[in-house]
Amino acid sequence: MSASLTARRIAATALAAGAVVTAVALPATAADRGHHRHPRVEISAVQADSPGRDDHTNRSLNAEWVEITNNTRRAINLKGWTLRDSDGLRYRFHDVRLAGRSTVRVHTGMGRDTRGHLFQDRRDYMWDNHSDKAILRNDHHRTVDTESWGRGHHH
Repeated sequence: MSASLTARRIAATALAAGAVVTAVALPATAADRGHHRHPRVEISAVQADSPGRDDHTNRSLNAEWVEITNNTRRAINLKGWTLRDSDGLRYRFHDVRLAGRSTVRVHTGMGRDTRGHLFQDRRDYMWDNHSDKAILRNDHHRTVDTESWGRGHHH
């Protein structure tokens, strides 16, 4: 066998091996990137500072809210999930089914729960206007998402 034929076979084998590695590695990388970009359930928006004066009226309390979005196609039951602030104040979700590709707004004050709006029934503000952290945990107490604002802001 000539040296040039051996060199061609080695080159062909190396190219084939590289193609296999690339074919296996690329889909996993693309899937990982997509997973991190769109978590299954996330804190999609926060309004920690209700507009106007903080006068402790129910209207003002309900203008303070956190939105939770389900980015999957399937409904997710949030029963046992919690939404906390950095001081440890906590709201526990009851039997709430969040439809696929939908959002629910969790208000601080009192109100009647609907598909798109939940109420914590608090008589005082939960979120600090200037600096706080919203922490969403699932029913296994694992942190699903966080959103921070103000001093020491880390997303």
